[in-house]
Amino acid sequence: MKIAEHIEEDRRAFERFNARFPVRFKDSRNDYGTNISLRNASAQGAQITTKQRLYLNDSVILEVELPDYKEPMTLSGQVVWVTGDESGMWDIGLKFHAVDLMHMSRLYKFVMPAITSV
Repeated sequence: MKIAEHIEEDRRAFERFNARFPVRFKDSRNDYGTNISLRNASAQGAQITTKQRLYLNDSVILEVELPDYKEPMTLSGQVVWVTGDESGMWDIGLKFHAVDLMHMSRLYKFVMPAITSV
């Protein structure tokens, strides 16, 4: 069951890269959720997968657990698309509130070796 279609045409100013890390999030209704995966990201947004339902225009704060053992990386954005399936999993598209290339470089340094080895 598809809940919302996201635009097929890619109009991103920044390339999206695969980034598979555990995430916690907080939306406007709930405390931090678990069982969430970051699927990919760019300087402008990200895709997460979760069992928890989010809605269009929800404001979300992500805490991304990175392998550097520092504090989780915090990203904030707005839900711009949602798709679900029969298994109860939700793919969520987020647009970040602000583009911060220096902040995103912390995430990118962990996926860069995987990108260049392909």
